[in-house]
Amino acid sequence: MGLMVVRLDRFDLNLLVAFDILVEERNVTRAAKRLNLTQSAMSAALRRLREAFSDEILVQHGKKMIPTASALSLAPEISGVVADLRGIIARGLSFDPAHSQRIFRIVASDYVTTVLIGPMLERMQKSAPGVRIEITLPRNDIHGRLEDGELDFIVAPERFLEGPHPRELLFEERHVVVGWSGNPMLQEPLTEDYYYSAGHVAVSVSRDGTFIENHLREHGDRRRIEIICAAFSQVAWMLPGTTRLALMHERLAKVMASRLPLRILNAPIELPVMREMLQYHHARSADTGLIWFRDQLRDAAADRIV
Repeated sequence: MGLMVVRLDRFDLNLLVAFDILVEERNVTRAAKRLNLTQSAMSAALRRLREAFSDEILVQHGKKMIPTASALSLAPEISGVVADLRGIIARGLSFDPAHSQRIFRIVASDYVTTVLIGPMLERMQKSAPGVRIEITLPRNDIHGRLEDGELDFIVAPERFLEGPHPRELLFEERHVVVGWSGNPMLQEPLTEDYYYSAGHVAVSVSRDGTFIENHLREHGDRRRIEIICAAFSQVAWMLPGTTRLALMHERLAKVMASRLPLRILNAPIELPVMREMLQYHHARSADTGLIWFRDQLRDAAADRIV
C-alpha cells in the first residue's frame, strides 16, 4: 500500500476549526451557528473533511450524529493544533492599546464586573479608547470555550477553575453580613442567634452554585432563605426596609452601601476567604495583547484592595 501524502498547500486549515467544532457539537446546525456559517456551508465543510481524512468523521445514529473512532482519536490533537495556531497568529500581531480595535472576551460574574472590570474601564477609556470587551456570565461550558480559543480569560473563584491552563491570583475576598441600616437589631454586634433567626437573601447564578453558598451547604447551612436572586448585584436591593440579612462580597457590599441605606457587619460564623483567580489558555500566554490586558486586570485588582 502506498503512503498517502497530504499537500498542506491544498488543504484549507479552516477545516481543522470546523472539525474541532463538529466533533464537539455532534450536530451540523449547532456547529454552523457557532462558526457563523450557513448550514449548507457547514455540510460542505464536513464533506471536504471526509474526503481529506478518508473517514466519515460523523455518522448518523438514529436522530443523533456520533463521531467515528478515528475522529475521536484525532480530536484532542486537532483541538491542540487549532489553539496553537491561534496563539501563533496572535503573537505575530503587534498590539498598540492606543490604536487597537481588538475585542477581549472574558467570563466574569456581575460581582467581578462591578468591583473590578467597571473601575478598570475608567482608566482604559483614555489609554485604549478603541479596545472592546465582551463579558459573558459564568456558564457550564466556559472551560470548553477557553480550550477552543473562543474566550480569552476566565475570572472566577479558585474552586471553579478546571484544566491545566495557567491561573493566577487576582485578589482575595471575604464575605460580610449586610442588612438595612434602619434595622434596630443591627445597631449592636451581630449575634449568631439573631443571624439564624432572621430571614436571608441568597444567590443562585448557575448549576455549579456560588463560592459561599456551596461552603454553607457543605457545612450544614441553618439559614432561613426567603429570597433567592439570580445575580449578586440584586441582593442589596432586597434589604432596605426589611429585617432580612445577606452574605455579600465585602467589596460589592461597600459599593452598594454607598448607594443604599445598608449596614455592613462581620459574620458571627466562621467563613473561608475566597481566592478570585484569572485563567487563560497556555498556548496564548505570549500574546502581547493578552499580556497587556492581564496587566490591566492586575492593576485594577491592586487598586481595589480593601
